[in-house]
Order: sequence, then C-alpha cells, then structure tokens
Amino acid sequence: MSSIEEEVRFEVRDRVAHITINRPERRNALSYPVQDRLVELFGRCDADPGVWAVVITGTGDRAFSAGADLKELDEVARRGEQIRVPMTGPTRNFHEALLELGKPTIAALNGHALAGGFELAMAADLRIAADHIQLGMPEAKRGMGANFATVLLPRLVPRAIALELLYTGEPISAQRGLEIGLLNRVVHFDDLEAETEKLVRSIVANAPLSLRRYKEMATKGWELSVHAALRLNAGPNPYTSEDREEGVRAFVEKRAPRWQGR
Repeated sequence: MSSIEEEVRFEVRDRVAHITINRPERRNALSYPVQDRLVELFGRCDADPGVWAVVITGTGDRAFSAGADLKELDEVARRGEQIRVPMTGPTRNFHEALLELGKPTIAALNGHALAGGFELAMAADLRIAADHIQLGMPEAKRGMGANFATVLLPRLVPRAIALELLYTGEPISAQRGLEIGLLNRVVHFDDLEAETEKLVRSIVANAPLSLRRYKEMATKGWELSVHAALRLNAGPNPYTSEDREEGVRAFVEKRAPRWQGR
C-alpha cells in the first residue's frame, strides 16, 4: 500500500464505500495529495455501479479534518510559489467533487470539522457527529477565503447564522449544529460507527436508481424554480425500471425486494 493509500483509506463493504482520512498526527489535515486522492475516490465511487452510498470519516477522536495543511501552505509560500486557488488550475476542487457525486453521501464526524474539513462535511448529503466535536470556519483568522463555504453555508442555514460563522471564525458545538440544521444526528463517540452503519444501511436497503434520482434532482434542481425543477428529469428514471416492477411485486408478495439497479 502506498503512503497516500494509507493516508486516505478506501474500502467497499456490501455496496457502501468507506473513505477514511488517516492523518491523526496532523489532525487529518487536507494536504494536496490527500485532496487529489479524494477527487480520485469520489470519481471512482460515482462510476462504480456496485457502490450505492459513500461514508467519509477520519481517524481518531480529535478531528474529522482540521482543513488545509497549513504547514504545507507555509512551505509553498516560503518557496515563493502560489498556493492552489479554488476553482482554478488543472485539478478539480474536492469539495465540488463530493457535492456532485451522484449517490447518497454521509460525513461521519468523529472529531472537530474545521475550515476545509467543515466544508468537506458540508459537501456531503447527511452529517452525523460525535457529541464532543466542534464545527467552525476560522479562515478569516488565517487570511483565507472559504470559497466553498461562502457559497454553500448560506444555503444550508439561515443567512445571518452563516455569515456570523464566517465573520467571527468562532466554532460552534455539535448540539448547536444540530439545532440549526447543519447536522442530522448527534451521538456519543462510542456509538458513532454503529449509528453511521445503521443510517447507511437504512439507505442502501432501498432501490439504487431511486437513490440516484433523488440525488440528481435535489442537486441539479436546487436553485431552479419549482416549475423548472419539476421538468428537470435528471438522473436515472425509476418509473420505467425493472426495479420499480420488483419493488411493487415484492410489496404485493410481502417479501424483501431484490434490487438489480436497472
């Protein structure tokens, strides 16, 4: 296993892809190689029909991810080089790659989600967190721009709350994150893995084409008018699928459906 494969572990278990950022000594910071590896894995999950959902988490209990590797950014600046600027250059933004992944995604927040790590959590569809974590966007304290959060955070929570988080750079608790709708669930750290598994299994028990349809429609229709979004017809069409026939027949026959993804 290469060093980057060890730093970002990947495994598919029973139709669920598990991605783990494994740099606990660096608070799971998102170095450039880690970012590139995430883009690669998100694309692989998107293209693999055997993957029905994706879970991303970190190692340890200190951090889901503390964001960009500031030591790396300082070294780049000391060499007189320009750091990566979001949405420019030859590499794809990893937050965007997760946001647009066409299958259900869950961020399991094992520790603090800060800066780019918080943005990574925002890019997932669902967020389940250990009760000791904090969420925060300290970019203004570092002279950074929080490009992804400035666009997405005001769409996830009320604008005034989003701007307070951005302007002050102060973190909030998991309980506060739950109250404002940033988190779906908050659990004890010892229960996080089991509760995440329970959640993702409740998702992949359903028809995979329906799940992909939901993701495509909800993502691509986000800013459209109701009338335009209703006519969007994005993603696979479950209404004409074999799985739709199977789902109805399984209900009538009082048995579990056998999904084929077609």
